[in-house]
Amino acid sequence: MADTQFDLIVVGGGPGGYVAAIRSAQLGMKTALIEREHLGGICLNWGCIPTKALLRSAEIFRQLQHLDAYGLGADNPRVDLAKVVKRSRGVASQLSGGVKHLLKKNKVTVVDGHAKLEGAGKLRVGADLYTAKHIILATGARARALPGLQPDGKLIWTYKEAMVPAALPKSLLVVGSGAIGIEFASFYNALGVKVTVAEVLDRVLPVEDEEISALARKAFEKQGMRILTGAKVGPLQAGADSVTTTLEAGGKSESLSFDRVILALGIVGNVEEIGLETTRVKVEKTHILTDDWCQTAEPGIYAIGDVAGAPWLAHKASHEGVICVEKIAGVPGVHPLDLRAIPGCTYATPQVASVGLTEAKAKAKGHQVRVGRFPFMGNGKAIALGEPEGLVKTVFDAATGELLGAHMIGAEVTEMIQGYVVARTLETTEAELMHTVFPHPTLSEMMHESVLAAYGRAIHI
Repeated sequence: MADTQFDLIVVGGGPGGYVAAIRSAQLGMKTALIEREHLGGICLNWGCIPTKALLRSAEIFRQLQHLDAYGLGADNPRVDLAKVVKRSRGVASQLSGGVKHLLKKNKVTVVDGHAKLEGAGKLRVGADLYTAKHIILATGARARALPGLQPDGKLIWTYKEAMVPAALPKSLLVVGSGAIGIEFASFYNALGVKVTVAEVLDRVLPVEDEEISALARKAFEKQGMRILTGAKVGPLQAGADSVTTTLEAGGKSESLSFDRVILALGIVGNVEEIGLETTRVKVEKTHILTDDWCQTAEPGIYAIGDVAGAPWLAHKASHEGVICVEKIAGVPGVHPLDLRAIPGCTYATPQVASVGLTEAKAKAKGHQVRVGRFPFMGNGKAIALGEPEGLVKTVFDAATGELLGAHMIGAEVTEMIQGYVVARTLETTEAELMHTVFPHPTLSEMMHESVLAAYGRAIHI
């Protein structure tokens, strides 16, 4: 007979859930994880990881188009789409198996099935009732659909269909220019698809610093993408093998046809059919409300990750899981998550990465700011790599020297941003950053120069 009594049960095996379960077991709690579909969740199986595998293939193919600039040559580079997709799925499968191994290694009981609350401390999975003093909901989220903008799984795709295309479309409309939309636009554009991006707001990557957004748009358009901002997309009408719609932007209206459409309109939390109505848990705009410790309005029930609200990032979910479990276990020194210290990354070409306040938001909060900028063109490593387009931007409080935010666009900035994240976590000021020695020749030297530039001390510009 199955063991159904635990100290802590996690519902959902994504990057928030499985990390929470492992940390719980490490702290000596008898732990179970209930997952209805894939260990690793959307991120590992249908999001963060497999999309990066696709983008890596696109990046290499893009570089092959410019071999002559590096003194190299290769005849007739081509795309084998089936192999590109197979590699991506293989990467996801390998890592999903890795999560399964980690849970087993840490003696977490894994239960396959759909969990439903039956009041505080109780979860029903099929015929079995599981009990625990503490329950963490990590049920994640799914793609948002709007009236007239709804996926059909054939011609009108969500991220899931976009990752496993049977063939490359000749033309593609991407609705939404956040990280998900822009990454898919970048992938398909690199493989030769004619891509149009429609964004309802006034700029692409709208959560990023305005200066970075403008540079990103310029780069995308230079690559051949058509970008429409302030755009309204009319109802999508699917035909036999194409989709017709109306695009309104800049005072003009066009009726256009595309082979395929990708909807990247944000996400909604998975709060249905999990028994929340049997508890005091509160939901607002499809997301579960929690306090600083991930506690819901029902004692003993917690929520982490995408289902608990923005920012919808895997690393935020994982960190929330650790904080939540350590607070439950009474670990000394645990403190709430600082949302301002969570980095955001977009893995397009060029890459975009940021942490903290944008220049505009810093000023809106009343800060007198000092802003530093350093272009990739001034960096020896960037020029040697053949990647001279990009910018590192830093925003400091003029009075205290606090690093308020950092914003970057260019090659490998998704790896570089962590330097500024560590700096913010350590409450580093401009003085410590100026006295930090950066290795030469590296792209990271631009991070140093940007700090120097904020104080009129840059060497190489």
